[in-house]
Amino acid sequence: MKKLVHEFELSSAEEEEARRCAAALGITPTTARILYARGMTTAEKMRSFLHPGARHLLSPFLMKGMKEAAQLLTQARDEGWRVALFGDYDADGIGALAVLSRALKEFGIEPYLYVPERSEGYGMSVAALDTIFDEFMPELIVTVDCGISNAAEVAYAQENGAEVIVTDHHELPERLPDCIVINPKLEDDYPYDNLCGAGVAFKLATALLGERAMKYVDFAALSTVADSVPLLGENRDIVAEGLRRIEKHPRPAFSALLGKAGEISAQTLAFTVAPRINAAGRMGDAHAALALFTTENEEAISLLAEKLNLYNTERQHACDELYAQALAAIRAEGAFGNVVMLAADNWNAGFVGIVAARIAEEFSRPALLFVRRGDMLRGSARSVEGVNIFEALKACSQYIEEFGGHAQAAGINVRADKFDDLKRALGAYIGEHYSREDLASKLYVVGEGEDHARVAHELAMLEPFGIGNRRPLFTMEAGSLAAAPVKPLSPHLTLNAHGLDLMYFSGAKDLKFLRSDLKKTLVYEYNLSVFRGREYLKGFIRAVLPAGGAGAAPEIFENTLLALRGKPVAANTDTAELDAFLAARRAECAYGLCAICYDVSTLAAFPSIKGLPADVFRLSSGNCENVVLIAPDPGCDLSGYRDVVFLDMPPANALETGTARILCNGGCSGRQALRRVATQRETLLGVFRALRAHAARVTGESYAQAARSCESLGFGEEEFIFALAVFEELGLVALREGRLIVAQGKKTELTASALYRAVAALGEE
Repeated sequence: MKKLVHEFELSSAEEEEARRCAAALGITPTTARILYARGMTTAEKMRSFLHPGARHLLSPFLMKGMKEAAQLLTQARDEGWRVALFGDYDADGIGALAVLSRALKEFGIEPYLYVPERSEGYGMSVAALDTIFDEFMPELIVTVDCGISNAAEVAYAQENGAEVIVTDHHELPERLPDCIVINPKLEDDYPYDNLCGAGVAFKLATALLGERAMKYVDFAALSTVADSVPLLGENRDIVAEGLRRIEKHPRPAFSALLGKAGEISAQTLAFTVAPRINAAGRMGDAHAALALFTTENEEAISLLAEKLNLYNTERQHACDELYAQALAAIRAEGAFGNVVMLAADNWNAGFVGIVAARIAEEFSRPALLFVRRGDMLRGSARSVEGVNIFEALKACSQYIEEFGGHAQAAGINVRADKFDDLKRALGAYIGEHYSREDLASKLYVVGEGEDHARVAHELAMLEPFGIGNRRPLFTMEAGSLAAAPVKPLSPHLTLNAHGLDLMYFSGAKDLKFLRSDLKKTLVYEYNLSVFRGREYLKGFIRAVLPAGGAGAAPEIFENTLLALRGKPVAANTDTAELDAFLAARRAECAYGLCAICYDVSTLAAFPSIKGLPADVFRLSSGNCENVVLIAPDPGCDLSGYRDVVFLDMPPANALETGTARILCNGGCSGRQALRRVATQRETLLGVFRALRAHAARVTGESYAQAARSCESLGFGEEEFIFALAVFEELGLVALREGRLIVAQGKKTELTASALYRAVAALGEE
């Protein structure tokens, strides 16, 4: 289950200071609290944050190595040296090459550009250097977005007669290259250490050109959002300034990739432009992306953009296929450890990072995917917020041939015979250094929404959003909601809660829960849009979570009733034994246990499950964490679990449980509601007469919705739902497209309904 975590808690003194800042700036206390919690603890800091731009950029000469690099490049220009730029094949590396190559040309140096293809591996290599020396014989090599871990390769280049400048932003290895090194993570006077590779290249360009380098800030902005670095401090200023430039003076390359994207935001760059740049490298043609960003020929730009769009489509299909294969492997193996690690012979090395990121998010723990190449495995690691995968790999380096990266992502090579050792070591390290809270699937919220329109306008000033400056999420409590698809058969829902119009994309899965009387928490973000000159405010729902007190909603009875269509389950344990088993399982592992009940009062009999997350009807997370599930929907997929435990005797097992061990408690019954239902022919005949007479009043997609729509026509809810289910099974009625259809002239016997027979038998027990 997704866990709600308050993004911040301010002391009374901090609350008072935030209120003073709000009054000074004329903003709501809500916005001021968000800013204060994110480090803007004075009115001046808040003002600067709300108005990011070039005026806040730092002097590049505060960075170690910058002065020496500028002097060496000046010498290279004045003496006519041959200068080569060595980049990386991703969007950060391509952006860094675009920035520095253009800046050097303006500075007076015509550089040779080299970007390796992904098949050559990340960073500098002797083979790549040999190619550069064969083709160009450089006297100076400048790296961008790589090189910090290539001490040996730098020495090789120097032995071949070239000076080297390394510009990089990745974590520092124990041994640095013996040359001029520019990296914001070095100890120096530069106060900001989270620049991306293109951000560092932009600072070098600024050192060479001064304010004239601002014309290249759009490339740095793209790379900053693409490389998932925090959008705080100088990164925020770079992205804000770059977005302004793209909006006002878009380069042909950006226009070609953006198409009809409309409003340009950090998310537009991250999800529209960056994937297309990365796709070229992943498809083995990084030179196409580099050519797009370094040519001025508009005809060539159009053709190259079309090629990158095609690559991106192919990449999406390939990633979906790889993801399906990885997910099948996870299900077969079981995702019960602190890390997910997989390897295969036929995967494309260019896609494993994308899929690893998707798996890490879905399973709420670090994921590493590898491709076998002979005796070696080449892979990518992706982590979750709060778990530093670079430090974890560093601690397990005795099992690794080579790795590099940062806190959330890393490239890694390991011998095939060390795979299992590394998996065990990483799992142990994460278990020792991180808590269950660190691995929980979290939603960070700032509190309940208020003054919706004003807050929404103020939050727009917090753009660009991204890592380190997440889009604020708000909560509201609700009961039954009149949610409906935006159009027939649409998976997207629209609803109104507490006066705010809400959209829930792909929310059809939660329609039953939304319409139920069960208490729920809506997690949403504000969205402002303009259409034909008119502004619209909506909330976008990000999650719908149980708020406690499952109660006796008709949907719970409906799921209990429909469970009778499953496979019979025999009791094989009692309450005391099952409670001891649950306690042992929880102590042993945080994953693989799903406890189910159909009668909410059953939960009180099991102290062992106290503190477990609880879902209603369906799982809100697919990460196989230990969970309690109340009255699950028939067909609910629990095949990823190791143990499925029925806390009370279910009507039957109507769930997809795969190879899970099934335990069933004979000491508590989850069938009481079914035993209470009247099965007499006269009672059901009365319901049928009412249905036939008032069919137009009965609407809904489920029996519970139908009961609510017509107030059960004066009958009890459970009685009405049971009768409606039996009549539909007998073909006497049907719920079609939300309306009740009554068959004319059809005759049958109640005993022809399997549901009727099953409930009648329970009543006789």
